Amino acid sequence: MLRIAVPNKGSLSGPAAEMLHEAGYRQRKDPKELVLVDPDNQVEFFFLRPRDIAVYVGSGRLDIGITGRDLLLDSHSDAEEVLALGFAGSTFRFARPEGVAVEDVKGLEGLRIATSYTGLVEQHLADHGVKATVTKLDGAVETAVQLGVADVIADVVETGTSLRNAGLEVFGEPILVSDAVVIRPKGAGDDQAVEQFLRRLQGVLVARRYVLMDYDIRAEKVSAAVALTPGLESPTVSPLHTEGWVAVRAMVLRKEAQRIMDDLWSIGARAILVTNIHACRL
Repeated sequence: MLRIAVPNKGSLSGPAAEMLHEAGYRQRKDPKELVLVDPDNQVEFFFLRPRDIAVYVGSGRLDIGITGRDLLLDSHSDAEEVLALGFAGSTFRFARPEGVAVEDVKGLEGLRIATSYTGLVEQHLADHGVKATVTKLDGAVETAVQLGVADVIADVVETGTSLRNAGLEVFGEPILVSDAVVIRPKGAGDDQAVEQFLRRLQGVLVARRYVLMDYDIRAEKVSAAVALTPGLESPTVSPLHTEGWVAVRAMVLRKEAQRIMDDLWSIGARAILVTNIHACRL
């Protein structure tokens, strides 16, 4: 049975549960439930703190897990990213009090930095040859400068509102751009159950990005229409009962569907329909 770690709270939890539901897996009914067995899919879910997931997976105790890229790299565990899931996006950045003259990572030499992600920060400083004092704080770090614990902070930034409210501003390049990822132990061999799990999630990602588009068009305009809707490999083209007309079906990017419909209409396509994709395997 495949053993999977799932975030039990925070910004990762809800979207991860929704994606697993779309992929056909059983969901827990009680948020306090720590373990859920899904016998139909031969899967056992373990609901853990997001920060701990990389440690459990890296140790080999669990086969696979969903966590944040930032948490994975901060853990220095023996786990690796195998699939980006495209939700819970954020950046990890340095922030300073307004008016402090430090513009980039080189300017941090000799300063005190407060963060909840000491592994990430220490590695970033080492990569740039900078020596600074890194202090670990759990929870909100925005008040560290005001209370005299640090000169600057390093933290996850989503909207930046919390930093601005604390009188801080980001500077320099992002330390890391993060989102939710699937991880597994480094060096893990081929596993059919893991590959099936990944295919299901990939199917959800594709279904969210694409729609099916059907339309009718005169045969002599097929080449122009197919140029607009090439599909993933090629579109399906079928003759209609009315001579000289064909029906075309292709997958198109959801975000481009309205523009493509306009372009198809302008070259003579009619009966243009767009349908959601609920699941797929490509």
